[in-house]
Amino acid sequence: MLFNDFGQSRVRVRSRAAGLVRVGTSWPARRSITQVLSQTCRITQDAGCYLMIENTLGEIENRIHQAIAVNPEQKRELLDLLTTLKAEINTLAQTNGEQAHSITGFAKVSTYEATRAKQNQQLRELSVRGLRSSVDGFEQSHPKLVQIVNSISNLLANLGI
Repeated sequence: MLFNDFGQSRVRVRSRAAGLVRVGTSWPARRSITQVLSQTCRITQDAGCYLMIENTLGEIENRIHQAIAVNPEQKRELLDLLTTLKAEINTLAQTNGEQAHSITGFAKVSTYEATRAKQNQQLRELSVRGLRSSVDGFEQSHPKLVQIVNSISNLLANLGI
């Protein structure tokens, strides 16, 4: 929140997904950013989904960086795969935001289960199976996405061995 010389609140809101920007002085300082976003940016469900996907992918990246149970070589490989996954997920999100969000969610759970200090093999296997299942039906339309998810799934499944 910025303030101008007259003490009025000035808010700059940007939505990457919607491509909208609004800078103004007419909003009271007491309004929450959620109210401002919903009123000004007209964020659609897909745009909100895009922001959640970006946040989730960031959480996965942080989890990999902080993982003690993963050696540096495996971390590097996971991070490289995650970078490719981000690009593929962003492409899918343009046409199917809900499925992109689902794949990202399973990737987050799988990463969590595979990088825990005290692992539960059954939960790791179940979460990796969910990640693999999340890309069923995309072999024709998004073959690279399926390939990346399968590579991540295999790497995560093998972390506990």
